[in-house]
Amino acid sequence: MDGNAKVGEDFFQVAGLRFQSRLLVGTGKYKDFTETAQAIEATGAEIVTVAVRRVNISDPKQPMLMDFVDPKKYTYLPNTAGCYTAQDAVRTLRLAREAGGWNLVKLEVLGDQKTLYPDVTETLEAAKALIKDGFDVMVYTSDDPIIAKKLEDLGCCAIMPLAAPIGSGLGVQNPVNIRLIIEAAKVPVLVDAGVGTASDAAIAMELGCDGVLMNTAIAAAKDPIKMAKAMKLAVEAGRLAYLAGRMPRKLYADPSSPLGGLI
Repeated sequence: MDGNAKVGEDFFQVAGLRFQSRLLVGTGKYKDFTETAQAIEATGAEIVTVAVRRVNISDPKQPMLMDFVDPKKYTYLPNTAGCYTAQDAVRTLRLAREAGGWNLVKLEVLGDQKTLYPDVTETLEAAKALIKDGFDVMVYTSDDPIIAKKLEDLGCCAIMPLAAPIGSGLGVQNPVNIRLIIEAAKVPVLVDAGVGTASDAAIAMELGCDGVLMNTAIAAAKDPIKMAKAMKLAVEAGRLAYLAGRMPRKLYADPSSPLGGLI
């Protein structure tokens, strides 16, 4: 893809599916399903993640996400938020597949409740079991290039390193490692967790990420709908900047106007 490509012609592909929007969004932490739907629409996202343990997707007697966020319009991505063992994660996604037929899933196995940092050993175990079971696994992990490569080698269809701890809003804390993961990967790399504002999303995309997944940055904003629009534009701007290729960094000033012909 060159720098002259139009946004509408650009896409990323995961598990054989093509998506033009490189912004993936969660469905939690909003005040109600109406706000959830409005925010998601404002982002232009095509993939929405659903915490199977926390969001009602099967009980028709209670308000259901599907009544507000149409699964025919959006690709639902069931995730294992709240799982702390490989066994729990695998069981949760098997139940999700039975409930909705979803095969493309997001795996996350957390290490502890304080940091919500990924437990990479449990994540590797769960990924292996899910891939053997026929799932297409997009996997949340640490920003460790070695672990990222091991997850890819297992067969994960996308690698999703954190920018910073979940819900922290700190932005990309280790751009060097994110870049190393991108350079080594043959599958899409999407920053997942830690984005706080539009500039954080743009930075992730300028590094060469294929996409950004976020939830709290939009849902916890004072005006979620405006922030949703800002994130849409930030991801598009960051992607275009990456395709354009930034100017080299220099130690000294370099005048914008030519020096020749001065009076």
